[in-house]
Amino acid sequence: MTRVVHIIKVSGLAGAENHLRLLLPGLRARGIDANVLYLHPPGNPVDAFHAVLRDADVPVSRMPIARSLDPLMVRRLAAALAPLAPDIVHTHLLHADLYGISAAHVLRPGGRRPRVVSSRHNDDDFRRRASLRALNRRLWRWTDRGIAISDAVRRFCIEVEGARPDQIETIHYGLQPPGADIETLRRAARAGLGLAPDEVIVGFVGRLIPQKGLTIALAAFASIGRAHPQARLAIVGEGPERAALERQAQPLGQQVRFLGWRDDAAALMPAFDVFVMPSLWEGFGLVLLEAMAACLPVVASAVSAIPEVVADGETGLLAPARDVPALARQLEVLLGDATLRRHMGLLGRDRLETHFSPALMIDRTAAVYERVLR
Repeated sequence: MTRVVHIIKVSGLAGAENHLRLLLPGLRARGIDANVLYLHPPGNPVDAFHAVLRDADVPVSRMPIARSLDPLMVRRLAAALAPLAPDIVHTHLLHADLYGISAAHVLRPGGRRPRVVSSRHNDDDFRRRASLRALNRRLWRWTDRGIAISDAVRRFCIEVEGARPDQIETIHYGLQPPGADIETLRRAARAGLGLAPDEVIVGFVGRLIPQKGLTIALAAFASIGRAHPQARLAIVGEGPERAALERQAQPLGQQVRFLGWRDDAAALMPAFDVFVMPSLWEGFGLVLLEAMAACLPVVASAVSAIPEVVADGETGLLAPARDVPALARQLEVLLGDATLRRHMGLLGRDRLETHFSPALMIDRTAAVYERVLR
């Protein structure tokens, strides 16, 4: 049985972590001994992530990492990996790439080095810094195979980080849609939020950080709110931008609701009528798949990987990044046409099932392991 140890730094549950929650049990069901060793801040062992993998029968262990630059981390990781004797070390995100790839490079269980696979989950601007470009160029030389979660991230890895085109391939995230009837879920979610039947909800779910472009969403919504008094903007999530966003939203009064962090955010999705995501960049956007699972049309910015996920004019409407009038126009189109919302939402659900199925993601990842071991 092929043994793969996944390494990732975790401080909460976001896109990469939720990706692993689905991928790893699927790999184990296909006969791959998938394990996780995750790094975490000393005061935050991320018990929720640990528990969800343990409950899925995925072997999981953890190691604190006190600071970003820790010269002893390579040695500690190598010591932790040695008894596991992995055939493959599979890293996710920057800290795991730095320390996990380096540890695998010096590890020799049974006299041979494990193969290295690195999944790249984002195209953040900070990765363009000269120091990180140089670091990643070295790490790519020590990596046997790369997986990009989108074509946009793959291009970034080749053009900015120095990966060879034949070294990295795209495997999109997958998501299993809920089995229950979507109208039943919608009624329950709307009742839970106390929504009136005539309220049309534009929803957002995610971290309240500048990358997500919520200042643009609020400005766009403000420009059309008077023409659509039944429209509401619901913002689910927490982050450092919340106070500033609440100040910006004050003139809109009850038309904007901040719901805070919710561990049932995916279950709230069916309460919405439109999902908005005006990100400035986005490596993939797993939440877009959650919106499609809830049969929601998407209004989003045409940046990074978003056009790969949202079919413009079919499953949603895209606007240029930072373009408040364009985003407002797209929102207004959907707010005024319930039939179009339903049509696009159903097409989105179909697109999820055909293009972003968990089985496709798991099978293609397993195929990468087979090739890298050959």
